Amino acid sequence: MTLFVRPRRIAKLATILKPATLLRFHKALVDRKYRCLFSSAGTRRKPGPKGPTQEIIAAIIEMKLHNPRFGYQRIAQQITHSFGVQIDKDVVRRVLSAHYRPDHPEHSGPSWLTFFAQTKDSLWSVDLFRCESIMLRSHWVIVVMDLFTRRIIGFGIGIGGEYIDGPSVCRMFNQAIAGQTSPARISTDHDPLFRLHRWLANLRILEVEEIKSVPYAPMSHPFIERLIGTIRREYLDHLFFWNSVDLHKKLEHFRNYYNSVRVHRSLNGTTPANRAGNSSSSKANLAHYAWKRHCHGQFETPVAA
Repeated sequence: MTLFVRPRRIAKLATILKPATLLRFHKALVDRKYRCLFSSAGTRRKPGPKGPTQEIIAAIIEMKLHNPRFGYQRIAQQITHSFGVQIDKDVVRRVLSAHYRPDHPEHSGPSWLTFFAQTKDSLWSVDLFRCESIMLRSHWVIVVMDLFTRRIIGFGIGIGGEYIDGPSVCRMFNQAIAGQTSPARISTDHDPLFRLHRWLANLRILEVEEIKSVPYAPMSHPFIERLIGTIRREYLDHLFFWNSVDLHKKLEHFRNYYNSVRVHRSLNGTTPANRAGNSSSSKANLAHYAWKRHCHGQFETPVAA
């Protein structure tokens, strides 16, 4: 500074400037020096990992727009299943955080992270749930699921409104497994309906062994409970049905979608149909693909155009 000031004015300036001001000025110069020395501006960047292509980013955003309730893990697995492109779930999460701006953001429920050992092909799980029609009439539904492949075997709709009995449960179960080979054993909870004489007699006729879940331990019966929650959360909570015939038709549409198209984290991103031995559909091309509607437009997945 003294180079640009007349010598006779240096004494006056010394009384104006504080030492702290000079120290801050010096620190700013030091920061500027090292910023210029080590900044990457004006230099060639080192080669590093490339991010996802624009086609993958567009496919991720479109899938989220078509299916707002899909999480980033489901989208990553669905992209791999549909296009044959391996993509990490964290990449999908970063793409959604940077490019996806929903009009009405929804809060996702808690994820199911607990899985237990694989069971045998001959073990099915059975449970009941109740839903309301557009006229507020209650309908009981029995759902049967194969624990090894996670396939939905079928649904049985109760006829009788608010209350069902032993014969009704047997009729619903036989309706759900119609056309299927009876398993060696089934898993049920401790609902009183599964202790009735007619239910036990029906299992003896079918030569099926019943295995009860552990009382007060929901983790001993997780897959069927998770399935019922999925049916409610992703499907029944977003549509109306008129009667038992309409309900059975809509549940059959969901069963076809769930078994053949919907990917599952517990199956490493494959579908129950793939787990059962069925071949996968042809992979779509990221540059040219179409969207297929399922369950009358409730879900949409990319397919080869």
